[in-house]
Amino acid sequence: MTAELVRGQNHPLSQSRVEIRVTAGAPVLALAAVCDGEGRLTGPGALAHPGSPALPGLQVPGAAAAEHRFAVDLGAVGPAVDQVKLVLALPPGGPTRFGAVPAPYAAVTGPEGDPLAGYALTGLDPETAVVALELYRRQGAWKVRAVGQGYADGLAALLADAGLNAPAAAELASAVAGAAAADGRMRAPVPATAAPTPPQGLAVPGPTGPTGTTGPTGAPGRQDPEPATVPVPGVPYPGAPGPAAPSAGPADTSGGPPTVDYVHPRRRRTSEPPEPAPAAAAPGRPGEPPAPVAGDASGWSMDERLYNQVWGMFEDLARTVAAYRSACDFADSRLDRELDQALSDPRDRTTGAPAQAAARARREELVAQAKAALDRDLAQLAAESGVVEPALPAAYARWSDPVWQGHALPEEAPMALRLGDLHLPERPDLRIPMLVRVPLERGLWIDNGRTGSEAAMATDTDRLRKAAMGMAVAHAARLLAVHPAGRFSVHVIDAAGAAAASLGPLVHSGVLAAPPAAGAAGVSETLARLTRRVDLVQMALRAGAPEELPPDVDTAEQLLIVHDFPHGFDDRAVTQLRYLADEGPAVGVHLLLVADRDEASAYGPLLDPLWRSLMRLTPVPDDHLADPWVGHHWTFEPDLPPPGSLVLEEALQRVATARRHARP
Repeated sequence: MTAELVRGQNHPLSQSRVEIRVTAGAPVLALAAVCDGEGRLTGPGALAHPGSPALPGLQVPGAAAAEHRFAVDLGAVGPAVDQVKLVLALPPGGPTRFGAVPAPYAAVTGPEGDPLAGYALTGLDPETAVVALELYRRQGAWKVRAVGQGYADGLAALLADAGLNAPAAAELASAVAGAAAADGRMRAPVPATAAPTPPQGLAVPGPTGPTGTTGPTGAPGRQDPEPATVPVPGVPYPGAPGPAAPSAGPADTSGGPPTVDYVHPRRRRTSEPPEPAPAAAAPGRPGEPPAPVAGDASGWSMDERLYNQVWGMFEDLARTVAAYRSACDFADSRLDRELDQALSDPRDRTTGAPAQAAARARREELVAQAKAALDRDLAQLAAESGVVEPALPAAYARWSDPVWQGHALPEEAPMALRLGDLHLPERPDLRIPMLVRVPLERGLWIDNGRTGSEAAMATDTDRLRKAAMGMAVAHAARLLAVHPAGRFSVHVIDAAGAAAASLGPLVHSGVLAAPPAAGAAGVSETLARLTRRVDLVQMALRAGAPEELPPDVDTAEQLLIVHDFPHGFDDRAVTQLRYLADEGPAVGVHLLLVADRDEASAYGPLLDPLWRSLMRLTPVPDDHLADPWVGHHWTFEPDLPPPGSLVLEEALQRVATARRHARP
């Protein structure tokens, strides 16, 4: 039985020798791209096309045709290949957009033609090239995923998004077009039985969104004005090749909920040899996936592999839940349509009970199939989480993990930082670490107001404010503990002195750069000092002489915690704070704001850019992180030290001791 996939859904492949079949209503080119674990081409030679159809383990057709079929031996593609992508492109002289032809259908079958999975590429319009399917390796086993990413700017944009530089992508796209035009032969369609067609009612269109001009078609989900963006600082958005388009971190602002970027970070460039890879996954019993292994993602260090693996788990959870919800929505809509049809004729209203019962039975069957696939995928993700969590380094680990016992300050800064956990209602106990890259590329805002969400409104005001400041202290302590001694400094503005109890661990350990600033004078002095640092570092960098900074400038990364903003701030101080939020991250000055937006309402729209520039977090579990690609609302849950535990105080004492030993 064919597994009919919707966009983003995956399905395990039980055999390494498969056949890819394509049915289209007009001649198309069928290409194959072999990529690494991050989905990047290793070079122009990694694309099989009519001018160069053969690659290890596969050979694509040599001409455009309305139907294609070619074999893929996944066991022969080589250990460096983790993804094989089926790319469909319109040939020269044919239709100018996929919206002008019937929706193509791509399928994966066994060598003998037994169907395994299929996907109808609906919702395409101005695109001329599309990544249809992706065969990918995960924990030693191969799966197929329905992708459906279209490119309005054609094959060159697709190749650039896959890692080729713009000239190489344009040259390769031109070579593909030239080879297709030179061949000039449109193969006659093979008999209709050669390629499976989607069963009636099961070719479910995946969610669609607006189409971009240079990158993949827009992701489905709610479209908000001025969307704030989330996750991995320093990582390009989908469709924006190269490092020029950094993304931000999670934030929830007046302009709309934050969004989640799925793109994994590019591998770090270093001349050091990679760390040894973890042991290969133990083969599972027949019909079962292999046992998960911590660190089986790509990367040169174990920390980088674990980071990529965590984001792979996040992506898999998002997609499998999206597939389940899409299948349920489709089943409900088909049931409504069939019931309307059964009741549309007055003669059938009294005799249509069997038809109505059959329609409901079909709906329950579809939902049961989707639920079985969801349970299978969630069980595999839970097993993977069970081996990944204990292997995480301190920067990624929960405060309750044993890694914090006896933790020593590292010699290098971490790659990322854990802010909390993310989960979905289909499996609340399956928590995915929310990691953001460091240095932070945007500030953090811990919302201690009660009007931001229902969860906050249900919490006592004093308890909420105390939890928010405790969360800020925990983040500051983690940043100090996972950076080398002397490489991170923390400043605090507590104008009214209301957070003295919460700041106790930072104050008593002596790790603050200066005592917490109080009163209007303290606010002004602290902001002036950090603003001066930003100005001097910017000027030194523009002059190409960063070593010429004055000796009183602290070159360590700086974190400024501001409690109860805007209390104690005049107009000049507000302007300086906005300046630090905008310009500070690029030169190592980061902002952690603990505030209630309603208390700053007197400033009106003046502060809207400030709130939008910060990543909003909540001190209580709340589903304020929105994901427009698949329409999820992720519940964020902060990670705090266990009640009664001294793990945070002990970590700060180790920071203070390491600093004393590091002083000359």
